[in-house]
Amino acid sequence: MRRISYLASGTAIGLLLLALTSPPALSAADKADLDGALDQILAGSHRDPKNVARDVYRHPKQGLVFFGLRPDMTVVEIWPSGGWWTEILAPLLKEHGKYYAAWYATQAEGASDSAKEQEKKFDAKLAERPDLYGKVIKTHLLAPAFVDIAPKGSADLVLTFRNVHNWAKAGNAEAMFKSFYDALKPGGVLGVVDHRAKPGTSFQRQIESGYLTEAYVIGLAEGAGFKLAEKSEVNANSKDTADHPRGVWTLPPTLALGNQDRDKYLAIGESDRMTLKFGKPVR
Repeated sequence: MRRISYLASGTAIGLLLLALTSPPALSAADKADLDGALDQILAGSHRDPKNVARDVYRHPKQGLVFFGLRPDMTVVEIWPSGGWWTEILAPLLKEHGKYYAAWYATQAEGASDSAKEQEKKFDAKLAERPDLYGKVIKTHLLAPAFVDIAPKGSADLVLTFRNVHNWAKAGNAEAMFKSFYDALKPGGVLGVVDHRAKPGTSFQRQIESGYLTEAYVIGLAEGAGFKLAEKSEVNANSKDTADHPRGVWTLPPTLALGNQDRDKYLAIGESDRMTLKFGKPVR
């Protein structure tokens, strides 16, 4: 890996699987380069200050390193929404990798006007900084009808952040995970972050609260063919009891109760989250 300026213009079985299928480990020099590049991007003036304020809850550098991100990878981010992760992934991958932004399929029947407006804002964000976002490849995803997120078998890494609860509620989670499996090359990695429910929480309560059990998410991934490789507690929050009146949306940044107990929920911070790494087996 060459040192470049990224902001300049222009389980046991699972771990064995990952060791057998993942790219070679970074050398000390390349790891230092990656750390430096991520630090530079995270400190960049291109990032929305509101996004920067959430770093303390989202731990972007630690999470991306856990998932094995490299600057020469083909990466698919699922439903980038306002572009929080786009601000980090696109600059890192623009020179030596590929970044697919698999947006919600707003062309689908019944897509809301608000989703279409949010997509326009995302497109405008990309257009404002072609030096950073000019190589972003935008696709659309809403399984099972819209699943062409990247050429089949081409991606090294698929990432989804706090989305699985939406698919669980919509009833298309299995189809979504199949699309990730199809896009990844053998040996590729799926990284999942989502709000974590206590073990044994009923499925109905998971849907209502937005918090999912690790067992449910692992079951979805394994049902699609993935193998669990590793877990991380990088996004854990021991202050979060996951039993709030308006579910996860009671906490920041949504604060669904408004000023009611606002200080209490601000003190808890954002949700307790699972961070799971899965591998696509080499067949």
